[in-house]
Amino acid sequence: MLSRPLLRFVRDDRRINFMRGRHMGLIVSAVLSIASVILFFQPGLKLGLDFRGGIIVEAQTPGAADFGKLRSALEKAGIHPDAVQAFGSPRDVRISINAPDGADREAQTQKLVDGVKTAISAAEPGTQVLRADAVGASVSSELFRDGLLALGFSLAMILAYIWIRFEREFAISAVITLILDLTKTVGFLAITRFEFDLVMVAALLTILGYSTNDKVVVYDRIRENLRKYRTMPLRELLDLSINETLNRTLGTSMTVFLAALPLALFGGSTLTGFATVMLFGIVVGTSSSIFIAAPLLLLMGEKRLRKGGSTPEAE
Repeated sequence: MLSRPLLRFVRDDRRINFMRGRHMGLIVSAVLSIASVILFFQPGLKLGLDFRGGIIVEAQTPGAADFGKLRSALEKAGIHPDAVQAFGSPRDVRISINAPDGADREAQTQKLVDGVKTAISAAEPGTQVLRADAVGASVSSELFRDGLLALGFSLAMILAYIWIRFEREFAISAVITLILDLTKTVGFLAITRFEFDLVMVAALLTILGYSTNDKVVVYDRIRENLRKYRTMPLRELLDLSINETLNRTLGTSMTVFLAALPLALFGGSTLTGFATVMLFGIVVGTSSSIFIAAPLLLLMGEKRLRKGGSTPEAE
């Protein structure tokens, strides 16, 4: 005999009427997504080195870094850094500089890197330069384009998969919900000013994959119940399906959230942004599986899935 789980977020006999607030959920989601699109254009995303081009120098000082002293030394050397910040331990320093203009950019880039090394070594004797990377403007624009293409291609593949796996209404509802999730995450990036680079593209793709899996679980239960309860109104059936999968949805989301939380708290500048965006995406993806995906399905598929339409046959 199977034992009962120690933790259940909702009682098995609890029936929450999620569809009662479906209009408010859709309106709030649409407003937040529109606001996020506006934030994407103004003030816009804070592009990282991968997408705007520039120079990154990472160094390690003998003791705790004095960032004011390092910035002053760079300014005196005629180098105007975009940021001088800590990453990892208090001894680790990351210096970012905008890409140089002019015809001979390669020579100017090397001159800047050499100047940074000289300035920080003079300010903090014994400083070791760990890494120096440069990305040109043409490469950065190509990376930005490829990142957007990767997101678009992922959405297209998700649409195709759910269309084949379920039906047209399920697929369109899922992709619209994922686009809403994606726009809200972009708005979060614009507000928090985390650098948008290839790591953030990976975070967005991960959020898309997680959110898709969450919605497939809910949709799968809806499809099973469409076959099981052939006379139940679609609104009641959606509420039943969400309630039946609610503990699984919340349990999975909490597990992933707790796994990403330490990275957000202790991951340093390299991982903090990625993990924080993941945490936001988990919350948005979970809530949209409950409050957005099902209401959209009710809005788009009520006539075909229930009222005088064909009910999916058992496979």
